[in-house]
Amino acid sequence: MRQNLTLQLDSDTIRRARVLAARRSTSVSRLVAAEIDRLVREDEAYDRAMGEALRELERDYDLGSGGQLPKREALYER
Repeated sequence: MRQNLTLQLDSDTIRRARVLAARRSTSVSRLVAAEIDRLVREDEAYDRAMGEALRELERDYDLGSGGQLPKREALYER
């Protein structure tokens, strides 16, 4: 279901949006709707990727240390 959304923008932005929409053979309304849709999809994709990355981190990967971390003194000789 589609619904209307009212925005308030300064007149110069509206003028430039009309020019941009005309160059793209669309309306300002469709231009704004497409951009909001793109932003929402990007945000959802980011949230999914972040969730996957956090789940991967929770798996407690062994990076070849055998679970044993070196002593600080061995890493930083003084």
